[in-house]
Amino acid sequence: MDLKSKIILISGPTASGKSKFAIQLAKKINGEVINADSMQIYKELKILTARPKLKDLKIVKHHLYGFKSVKDNYSTGNWLKDAKSKIKNIKKKNKIPILVGGTGLYFKALTEGIVKIPEIPFNIRNRVRKKQSKIGQIKFYSELIKLDPLCKSKIDKNDTQRSMRAYEVKKFTNKSLFDWYSETYSDFTHDSFIKLYVDYPREKLLEKISLRANEMLRDGAINEVKKFYKLRIRKDLSSRKVIGLNEIKEFLDKRLDLNVLKEKISIKTRQYAKRQSTWARGQMSDWQKIKFNRLKSFLKKFDKSA
Repeated sequence: MDLKSKIILISGPTASGKSKFAIQLAKKINGEVINADSMQIYKELKILTARPKLKDLKIVKHHLYGFKSVKDNYSTGNWLKDAKSKIKNIKKKNKIPILVGGTGLYFKALTEGIVKIPEIPFNIRNRVRKKQSKIGQIKFYSELIKLDPLCKSKIDKNDTQRSMRAYEVKKFTNKSLFDWYSETYSDFTHDSFIKLYVDYPREKLLEKISLRANEMLRDGAINEVKKFYKLRIRKDLSSRKVIGLNEIKEFLDKRLDLNVLKEKISIKTRQYAKRQSTWARGQMSDWQKIKFNRLKSFLKKFDKSA
């Protein structure tokens, strides 16, 4: 296989060891790592987002980690532009780009392109959300299907977020969300990518998630959150969605004890891992699944590639 022409993508649920795997692979094939995790972009949230440690960053070159302020908006489109630039620069050096992370939308944007839907005005978005809240999801979904029949086979009746998104797009553009999707394309060919998904046993993953919660608190996550809230970040910014922020704030306000805090962070992280796995089943069917206990043998294939 001519790796020089490839872009390697590594995904998997949170805490599955994909970042470590990416570093080990980069060492073997003369690669550089690009972040594909929407929360690891924030410079002020190193511990809570489980960004690679300094010792890992010294092993191979890393890109797009901890470079944005929590006060900034950073969309999938922003990431795609930055990631394409990094890929180009890495290839210029005759190295291999390895993108690693758990944000499915980032990978989808890279491999399929990003939808060029006009920005929906706030008043329309707000009206749609109020309508959904008022009439409930069952009736709202029924109205969506009347408005945009293409959604019937493509959006689950219980998926509130996608239902509202499809409704607002059709209302504002008079064009189905899925017509917009069909006009979308990637800058890369299908053959440009090697897609790898780290498949971690669920029970072991749950144990690892609990251990990670303990490690984060031990490593200074509480102080990190104190500093974050001093910045008075707007509630609508994506950085406010980082798991652990709200839970540690409750602890600081003395509404939780330490044991309950650890459990709440673990539960939230497990729920996130489950959503990632669900996304992978639906959106990553063509990715090569690698069992965690087979990663070492997989890496051996590249012993002579560097």
